Amino acid sequence: MTPTEPLVRTGSAGQAAVRPPLPVKLVIAGGFGVGKTTAVGSISEIEPLTTEAAITEVAAGVDDLSHTPRKTTTTVAMDFGCITIDPTLKLYLFGTPGQERFGFMWDDIVEGAIGGLVIVDTRRLDDCYAAVDYFEHKQIPFAVAVNAFDGQVAHTLDEVRWALDVSDGIPLLVFDARERGSVRDALLVVLEQALARTER
Repeated sequence: MTPTEPLVRTGSAGQAAVRPPLPVKLVIAGGFGVGKTTAVGSISEIEPLTTEAAITEVAAGVDDLSHTPRKTTTTVAMDFGCITIDPTLKLYLFGTPGQERFGFMWDDIVEGAIGGLVIVDTRRLDDCYAAVDYFEHKQIPFAVAVNAFDGQVAHTLDEVRWALDVSDGIPLLVFDARERGSVRDALLVVLEQALARTER
């Protein structure tokens, strides 16, 4: 059977019924304004659920908007979307809030996830340290995706790997959170990491 062939089972009337795809939970994490909500929205096959709130003057004084001056809203709980990879597999995507003050929600959001995608803005590498540390501490398979803002990254992948102090076993890639195919490819890398973990 090829991966794209639907699994079938025999119904009570003896008719073949298509087995629903296996649900898999993945988390998309990273610092404030790195592109998590954009990534979920780019690939979700349903209208994504977002918990966006307007950035107030008080929040603007706390969150660094220097690299995202046009950002007017921010995630305060989570983003949610889903994508069917093939007839056998459906990904449920949960995006975390990026601000440190919402970190208390992470355990609940991440529970049951088989892997994570940490999105990085190379102009603000220090904003993603917490996400990398979280997945390493929880021993959850993850990949690091450098979001190419305006098609550019400020540092090479080798420099990013060194700065984040992630091992060679952690996949590191460049992607565009606005492009559906690019987000899909990044998520497939996370799936490969999770599958490799189960085969050990």
